[in-house]
Amino acid sequence: MQEVQCGEKSGQALEALLSDLAEVSNSRERASKLFQWLIQPIPSKSFFRDTWEKKPVLIKRQNPDYYKGLFSTTEFDRILRQDDVQYGVNLDVTSYTNDKRETHNPPGRALPFTVWEFYESGCSLRMLNPQAFSSTVWSVLSILQEQFGSMAGANVYLTPPGTQGFAPHYDDIEAFVVQLEGKKHWRVYNPRSEDEVLPVVSSLNFSQSEIGKPILEVVLEAGDLLYFPRGFIHQGNCLPDAHSLHITVSSYQRNSWGNLLAKVVPAALEMAMEEDVDFRRGLPVDYLTYMGVQNSDKEDPRRAQFLSRIEGLMKKLSTFAPVDAAVDQKARDYLHDCLPPMLTAGTTYLLLKFKHGLFDGEAVWLYYTADNSRVYHKEEPKSVEIKAEQTDGMEFLIHAYPKFVTVGSLPCESAEDKVSLAELLFEKGLIHTAEPLQRS
Repeated sequence: MQEVQCGEKSGQALEALLSDLAEVSNSRERASKLFQWLIQPIPSKSFFRDTWEKKPVLIKRQNPDYYKGLFSTTEFDRILRQDDVQYGVNLDVTSYTNDKRETHNPPGRALPFTVWEFYESGCSLRMLNPQAFSSTVWSVLSILQEQFGSMAGANVYLTPPGTQGFAPHYDDIEAFVVQLEGKKHWRVYNPRSEDEVLPVVSSLNFSQSEIGKPILEVVLEAGDLLYFPRGFIHQGNCLPDAHSLHITVSSYQRNSWGNLLAKVVPAALEMAMEEDVDFRRGLPVDYLTYMGVQNSDKEDPRRAQFLSRIEGLMKKLSTFAPVDAAVDQKARDYLHDCLPPMLTAGTTYLLLKFKHGLFDGEAVWLYYTADNSRVYHKEEPKSVEIKAEQTDGMEFLIHAYPKFVTVGSLPCESAEDKVSLAELLFEKGLIHTAEPLQRS
């Protein structure tokens, strides 16, 4: 576990930072700068080398205003009053007492007077998708997701003094706990076994007796940050003298090598069976007499021969692996998961943010996020078909990003193809001109 103490109350205000970032033309540079601000003073390069997916890190800032403007209790109340917040969809009401976790969601809309009554009675409030209601949270997450190459999500937690809303558990995401108001007492525990390191799914609730001793026990105050990888058990409770408001920024759900191989292997096997007769040869007619769990303890030379054959085919299978095509499929899923970008007059959101061309016979489909919803998967994946003779122009634009290029420089077969490609992408909001177009 790493702990970093910040000795001086420094750091750019979020509103000013987002304004400055709107002038940065490269979306990857924009994401890098925002992430560096999030984890300051730890250099992002050393964070990903030494900490990411490995161990928790605690940043104590002694600056309660460092994350000011990201979200607040006042905004929480405004959203309840102005927006259609639904229990179970946008908001959970929870409690954890006497080793028992409960959810208290009524049906329908979360009306403010009822929600605050729950809060006053000692229940915690969890807003499940604040980016759907808060433009600032939306902006931050839509920028950060490019830093991770994976969707960035968030939950907001408001907890009354002297209470706890959730049982000990671990999650299947990388978690950045950003303390916004008040303070909260946190305990973090190592994964209980190797099987629970970087887990595929989140855990059920644990009892206190199942989790051992914490490796970290700390009180987060406004301006502090706590990061822990997926698989690290955690629980937080409020002290009697203060409420807590924090937002957990999350990423890297289902973004492992195994998730990629889940796309690679079936496609490789299909290709291998089409192209290699060894994969089409029949199984031994008597294999059921010596294989299977009921025969696993038998010493039979036929078993060794059978397993050797499987091992050889598995090694051979890698030569058929369509890795780039599988990465394209993974990228398409990522683009569907993503929040749409918050477009401003000064930003260049060219294709790097939205790109991914997938070949389907003679057609090429460009997937993008500009028309996505701020609600996860509310819309179907967005794509547009690119003509085969325009694919070189597409690749040229992608690799030229973030520099501006002329339409005439696109390596398409004809001037008509150059113009039609530029018009298509411009109409979809995927490119824009270096200078505003003059109205005739």
